[in-house]
Amino acid sequence: MKFIALDVETANSDCGSICQVGIATFEENAISDTWETLVNPRDYFSSFNISIHGINRGQVLEAPTFEEIFCVLEDKLKDQVVLHHTAFDKRALSRAAQKYGLELFQARWLDTAKVVRRTWQKYAVRGYSLKNVARELGISFNHHDALEDAIAAGKIMVHVLEESGLSLDHWLDLVDKPRKKRRFTV
Repeated sequence: MKFIALDVETANSDCGSICQVGIATFEENAISDTWETLVNPRDYFSSFNISIHGINRGQVLEAPTFEEIFCVLEDKLKDQVVLHHTAFDKRALSRAAQKYGLELFQARWLDTAKVVRRTWQKYAVRGYSLKNVARELGISFNHHDALEDAIAAGKIMVHVLEESGLSLDHWLDLVDKPRKKRRFTV
């Protein structure tokens, strides 16, 4: 089954200040396509955010704005299964769309952090950060690069699918349901 992993980086504490987008498409549990771009958020860069991802204002001056890449995002993500690790990336897309008066497209969103928490008991309460889970699964990547983070989230989902034996559709249904009892698959 096909799914697309998404990650964004932001210029400051406003989650709509997207300055980088990374997308990795997975088909049959392997990467089939990638896309990434820097984005000019038309906003200030906080020193804190720069210290996390290393992207600064000078690097994005000639980059497209969110408005300019929105049609590409819509083309790649609309009506697809889109993975993100924690709610931040989905919230950032929604906030950026709102900021520019754009309507966010429909997709089947799946938070891999929630999937990880329901798959492995040791991550039920804490330790389910992208960096930590990737390290535990032997996935090496350059953390806080949007494409690298998207690829890592996708690879984590591949591990979940292979270890749990459950389908992507099952996970989409399971994560949407409220949690009653702790239920782990592995």
